Amino acid sequence: MFIPLVAAASLLLSGCATLAGAGIGAGVGAVAAGATGGNVKKGAVVGGATGAVVGTVVH
Repeated sequence: MFIPLVAAASLLLSGCATLAGAGIGAGVGAVAAGATGGNVKKGAVVGGATGAVVGTVVH
C-alpha cells in the first residue's frame, strides 16, 4: 500500500493529477474492499476509475 501511494504522490507533484488520482483511488478501493470482505480486484478497478475522474477534475 505504501509504494503505490509514494508513486501516486510523485505523479501528483509532477503535475499528472489524473494518474495520481487513479493510483490513490485504486489503493483505497482495494483496501476498502478487502476490509469489508468484498472483491479486492473490483474495488481497485472502481477506485482507480473514480480517482482518475477526481484527479482530472482537480487538475
